[in-house]
Amino acid sequence: MLAVTISRIAGYLDAIEKLAPLVAEHRTAFDRERRLPDVVFRALAEAGLFRLWLPAAIGGVPELSPVEFMSVVEAASALDGSIGWIVANGGGMSRVAGYLPEPVAREWFADPEAFIVSATGAIGSAQPVPGGYRVSGRWPFGSGSSHATRFMGLAAVTDGNGAVSAPICCYVSREQVTVHDTWHVSGLRGTASNDFEAHDIFVPADHTHDFIAPRATQSGIIYRLPGLSIFPWSITGTTLGIASGALAAFTEQTKQGKARFGVRLQDRELVASAIGRAEAMIGAARAYLARGMTDLLAALDDDAERQKRARARLRIACAYAAESSASVVQMLTTEAGASAIFESNSLERAGRDINAAVKHIAMNPQSYVIAGRLALGLDPGGLRF
Repeated sequence: MLAVTISRIAGYLDAIEKLAPLVAEHRTAFDRERRLPDVVFRALAEAGLFRLWLPAAIGGVPELSPVEFMSVVEAASALDGSIGWIVANGGGMSRVAGYLPEPVAREWFADPEAFIVSATGAIGSAQPVPGGYRVSGRWPFGSGSSHATRFMGLAAVTDGNGAVSAPICCYVSREQVTVHDTWHVSGLRGTASNDFEAHDIFVPADHTHDFIAPRATQSGIIYRLPGLSIFPWSITGTTLGIASGALAAFTEQTKQGKARFGVRLQDRELVASAIGRAEAMIGAARAYLARGMTDLLAALDDDAERQKRARARLRIACAYAAESSASVVQMLTTEAGASAIFESNSLERAGRDINAAVKHIAMNPQSYVIAGRLALGLDPGGLRF
């Protein structure tokens, strides 16, 4: 099992804890503005939470391991679902510096508030031209779009004869895209996960890399992980954090709750059982995720078949963590009763946020089918596996 080195992430965890009053002060604006207020985003950037996987060679401190990253994301998500989602996406996308020419990466991340939006829900087009590509497309779910310094959209390379290749990741500046106000949703409202669009813009070749198997320009093990594995991993910790935050809130509310029909809430066995069960469910999901990543790292230098099975196990670990987290939040809001429907209760927000988070394709239950087909000796059948 991969161990979390607490000393390496202690500063991040402390910074997240200290952000609690600021987040509480501005939380109502998350829903009203459908984005994080500038002061909150800036505080996250100053805490280094958007540079968690930045290569050490270009200033990444301390270039977290996958499980350390998950622990930080979980803590941020326990504070608030939208906060955790933005940290997971921004911190996760700092990893792209390990696939770009070092001078390009240094230039982009010289900005202390550098934040790269990634959207893989659609594929645009990239026409080869001297020095790069002419790129067009519209991409949904651009989390953090209101504060992005760069946007990444997938584009299929087409040649003059109409042949289409596997997609590449194209990174463009904020000035090159139009952000569409599409994020009118129930949960994770503060993430500003809007559509963005580009029309016939020039993207230099060194601002692109392969989507499925990018060539690493840095030596860290994180940059050797398959992109289709590390991407779902990077955001799944959000669901654990939302569930952990809901459990903490429910426990505290129970301690302070008034007696019902002469019995204090904290003396009811069903309530105590829900708390214990929630703790076990979150812990089991967390451990299974960590084991899945441990197995994948161990398989990186092995044959393709073993690595394929390890990737499948990691994907079902992501799906299981999402399902378990959603079940925990549902169980706790049910036990909380009518109080959990009020916006003033953090359980209400947790319910909305978890329902939005688990809809992401990274945690899609289709992953169970892929793993099952492999176990049966069949082709995985997943387009993005």
